[in-house]
Amino acid sequence: MVGGKKILVVDDELNVRKLVSFILTSNGYSAIEASDAEEGIEKAKQEKPDLIVLDVMMPNMDGFEAAQKLRSGKKTKDIPILMLSSRAQFEDKMKGIDAGAMDYITKPFDRNEFLEKIKECLE
Repeated sequence: MVGGKKILVVDDELNVRKLVSFILTSNGYSAIEASDAEEGIEKAKQEKPDLIVLDVMMPNMDGFEAAQKLRSGKKTKDIPILMLSSRAQFEDKMKGIDAGAMDYITKPFDRNEFLEKIKECLE
């Protein structure tokens, strides 16, 4: 068990959300899910997770904008963010970091690399 760290998974794709949650829970983490950025921001305020895994490409509000809102929120500004996206361009990674993410991983991802990044973000 990893101390039961609570991780919020925000992704509009159900299959990705379920896969990420499964990987997290099978490695001792507690996973909370949100299907879009707005729901993710609300759940972050209510649940106060230890980490947010945030997709970039979502309808209505993308992950970059969501990260900026989370960074400017009183209750959410200190929660680390790991961006998860199929957008692998260097510019997208830099945009994610500039928006407030601690790190950025591209889909499809390697399970072990993903878990290592989770650990790093939680340190």
